[in-house]
Amino acid sequence: MRVLMLSKACIVGAYQRKLEELAARAPEMTLMVAVPPGWKDKGGITRLELAHTRGYRLEVLPLAFNGQFHLHFYPTLGGLIREFRPDIVHIDEEPYNLATYLANRQARDCGAKTLWFSWQNLLRRYPPPFNWIEQYNLRHIEYAIAGSATAAEVWRRKGYAGPLAVIPQFGVDPDIFLPSKHNAAPDHVPHIAYAGRLVPEKGLDLLLEALAGLEGPWRATIQGNGPDEARLRALAERYNLMARVTFRPPVPSVDMPAFYQTLDVLVLPSRTQENWTEQFGRVLVEAMACGVPVVGSTAGEIPHVIGDAGIIFPENDVAALRAALVRLILDPALRRALGTRGRARVLAQFTQQQVALQTLQVYQEMLA
Repeated sequence: MRVLMLSKACIVGAYQRKLEELAARAPEMTLMVAVPPGWKDKGGITRLELAHTRGYRLEVLPLAFNGQFHLHFYPTLGGLIREFRPDIVHIDEEPYNLATYLANRQARDCGAKTLWFSWQNLLRRYPPPFNWIEQYNLRHIEYAIAGSATAAEVWRRKGYAGPLAVIPQFGVDPDIFLPSKHNAAPDHVPHIAYAGRLVPEKGLDLLLEALAGLEGPWRATIQGNGPDEARLRALAERYNLMARVTFRPPVPSVDMPAFYQTLDVLVLPSRTQENWTEQFGRVLVEAMACGVPVVGSTAGEIPHVIGDAGIIFPENDVAALRAALVRLILDPALRRALGTRGRARVLAQFTQQQVALQTLQVYQEMLA
């Protein structure tokens, strides 16, 4: 079995563990993964990290229209497909994107079977030519993978009738994302944090407002970058929080476990927008794997990811968020219990090994 995966997401070093798991679990498979040298978004450019590259071939391809989510594509991909002659081309892209359409056409022209992956969990309609692209990719595909049950429902409602599996795009390596081995000192000050893009939909203004009325000992870190950073810093100053809230730039994915191990609470206060809601919340499962209790809003998939392993509050409800933080700050036993429950939930549902095994099962069904 020869599989070519096209994935700009796999420029992130931590995500490459899934690729190593895929290769290790199926020695009869030859796996090639094509990635761009980096990807631009509102927070800047994320460059390719080489962290987990054993057992498969990694190809770096030039990317046209980098940062244009709907319009980017890989000009040299067709030649790579003709050279590699894959049985399956796994297109790790949304079905309404030009990159998906071109990869699908090029793969099928060479006799390969194809699948695409989607996180899209809102029923959205697109203008031409993207609706034409979407319809082609709904009709001409052997399999589809949705990252969540709500995403799967969206594509069924849009008319996709073929085989469909619900598998998160990536899991967590529990041997890397580990709980801290150090016990908290008697004078320990609880550490609250957010990690991710600094954009309005992530609800960080809500977090700062909740912290402004939060009594007791605590400190907080907001780690990330994005267009909302200046506004958030101004809010922190207005609320007189700068002595207790630290803004930090993002760190490489391989350094995130060490960051989580310093935390007592991770918060994801996302709010639903007209054209977006939280599709998964990867920082939640990473923190949970490290034994960190999590607090998340009711936006999108957050409640389904957290389950009973954290505290969920109604989105946009500052008072409820503050109350959740008060509970965790004042109750170390509750923090320990939720941290233990969170890691157990990750081990049961969200590991790279489980994601790899489910993906391999899809490949085998496609070739059966």
